[in-house]
Amino acid sequence: MLAYIVRRVLQTIPVLLGATFFLFVLMYIIPGDPVRLLTGERAMDPQRYQQIRHELYLDRPLHLQYLHYVNNLLHGDLGTSYQRGRAVADILKEKYPNSIRLAFTAVLVEIFIGITAGIISAVKRYSFLDVLVTLSTSILVSVPIFWLGMILQIVFGLKLGLLPMSGMGDGSLKYFILPSVTLAAVETAYVARIMRSQMLEVMRQDYIRTAYAKGLKSAAVIMKHGLKNALIPVVTFIGLDLGSLMGGAILTETIFNWPGIGYQIYIAIQQRDNPLILGGVLVLILVFIAINLIVDISYAFLDPRIRYGPKES
Repeated sequence: MLAYIVRRVLQTIPVLLGATFFLFVLMYIIPGDPVRLLTGERAMDPQRYQQIRHELYLDRPLHLQYLHYVNNLLHGDLGTSYQRGRAVADILKEKYPNSIRLAFTAVLVEIFIGITAGIISAVKRYSFLDVLVTLSTSILVSVPIFWLGMILQIVFGLKLGLLPMSGMGDGSLKYFILPSVTLAAVETAYVARIMRSQMLEVMRQDYIRTAYAKGLKSAAVIMKHGLKNALIPVVTFIGLDLGSLMGGAILTETIFNWPGIGYQIYIAIQQRDNPLILGGVLVLILVFIAINLIVDISYAFLDPRIRYGPKES
């Protein structure tokens, strides 16, 4: 297991280098001058303009800028935000906990609603509940996130006045409901679909029929024998989704003005704040890789047949 973990960690190095270099190239070729956005439209002395570009290391060739950035990364420096004049690491430390709380709330919605709906749909196959789950998930996977978020804001925030429309407020639960439901809606539908298909497959296996033949109660067969074996694809999906959510749900955080890392990346893109964009995306990648690793390790606990040690001869 340890050798597998070390190998996976080493594999992240070229991934990080490739991702950061791709972003460097992308920001280099897209229109816009970070210095002009920083100083505004007012006229500036050409000498001062060049001085700022030099201070921000923007007057060097692309490959030298990239090497300079990588060298700073090796020393634990994510750079300084152009617009805010603060260390990128400090900005991310301040905003990232808000994204983590929102992500975990959304994943809890996926787990409890998605898995429960999938199990009920599979056990009550062809019933009214099965049709309802199938129809609901088909609708949800087709709904754009931004549209769903705005509809929830209008209905529950503006018309009914039951829930806050935006912001995090004092951090109480009511501020999490609309953004977490919006964030989890499509993924919950996928979890329910995956859970249903896996449970249907598992319930056809011989050991399930044997458990029923022994006189075990239906609930015990489903939860003890069926659920555990059906969970692996669901765990994979939820793990990947958690990694992306913790990296920053840009669209949802922007719609609800949520003070998280996704909203910070959105603002940084508008302002061409390159260090903040790079730092935010780098954190997104690292979290995504870490969650993937945890998901892979969890397979060994869900299925005893899966081992990551050396193969036996």
